[in-house]
Amino acid sequence: MRTGGTDTSLTFTETLAVSKKELNIGIVGYGFMGRTHSNAFLQAPHFFDLRYRPVLKAVCARNADRVKGFAENWGYQSIETDWRALVARKDIDLIDIASPNDTHAEIAIAAAKAGKMVLCEKPLGRTAEEAKSMSDAVEAANVPNMVWYNYRRVPAVVLLKKLLDEDRFGRIFHYRSQFLQDWTISQDLPQGGEGLWRLDSAVAGSGVTGDLLAHNIDMALWLNGPITEVSAMTETFIKERKHNLTGHVEAVKIDDASAFLCRFANGSMALFEATRYARGHKALFTLEINGERASASWDLHDLHRLSYFDYRDEGQLRGWKSVHITDSDHPYMKNWWVPGLQIGYEHTFIHQVADFILGLESGKPAAPTFRDGLATDYVTDAVLKSAKTKQWETIPVA
Repeated sequence: MRTGGTDTSLTFTETLAVSKKELNIGIVGYGFMGRTHSNAFLQAPHFFDLRYRPVLKAVCARNADRVKGFAENWGYQSIETDWRALVARKDIDLIDIASPNDTHAEIAIAAAKAGKMVLCEKPLGRTAEEAKSMSDAVEAANVPNMVWYNYRRVPAVVLLKKLLDEDRFGRIFHYRSQFLQDWTISQDLPQGGEGLWRLDSAVAGSGVTGDLLAHNIDMALWLNGPITEVSAMTETFIKERKHNLTGHVEAVKIDDASAFLCRFANGSMALFEATRYARGHKALFTLEINGERASASWDLHDLHRLSYFDYRDEGQLRGWKSVHITDSDHPYMKNWWVPGLQIGYEHTFIHQVADFILGLESGKPAAPTFRDGLATDYVTDAVLKSAKTKQWETIPVA
């Protein structure tokens, strides 16, 4: 609204702003995920036609000076240093949990009871038991919810999902997926505290099984349906590390590497592997699926490409196709640049925000919901249990 004169008419920008309903965001956490989520909330309405406009109302973290700097950088209107105060605020519509795993359940349940929408980083809980309490809470409160499994929003993977739903593959025989990193190889690396909480089982819950394989599992459940049973092994290569908080050398209780065989409800069999000890790999996330009529593969390092093979192509140029996912008829791409220009990692979070808001508008919740996150946690729990029992473990139904 203009002031200081007789002209009180709204500018075009002001008119557009007031025509959209504000969605007031309160985020917990200012680390790597806090940055990706904040960027997504800011960018989504610029590229997607949404009736809700995310407003960065408040950010919460324990370090007041650092959270103030984060708020100033990203444009949050206020700060909190206690998540309980954030949840209690009447001017917050949505609580976004971007803090370490040991905080997820308590914050999500309190937010749901307060009637807030809840978004939560993965894994949903440190255990399936925690995840179930969170899923039950949001469903009892009937509040919109979602887990940040952002790789579901890679356009090439969404196209693969479309091809599967169109039955291009026929019967599925095999699914395989890897997530390889190398950042914990040094035995001098400590565990615990800010930045290294993923190596502390009390905070993280598990190691690569809940941190990396959770992505692979969520993707597989979405693309190929329920997993019914698993047989797994895990390894902790460095048994002791200095703990940043206690200053003592303590046992390492997370898994450094995890691999498992499994069967899907559709009869297909699968291989999964994750490790932080694959020298030379920083974030190699791959998947391949083989059916009676077609196969496809995808690699995060080349995330805008889908490799596809159709056995019915019997010409002399038969073979694998490398499809560049940038055309306007490819998933999400009409909202971005001209054909040939690719997008990246940060766009997957923008897509997830857009889909969540479109779900609010339509009344049809966008996946993955907390119930979907629970399904993944059932599998990760079974993987860890199987590694201990050295037996096949059955997966409960979420």
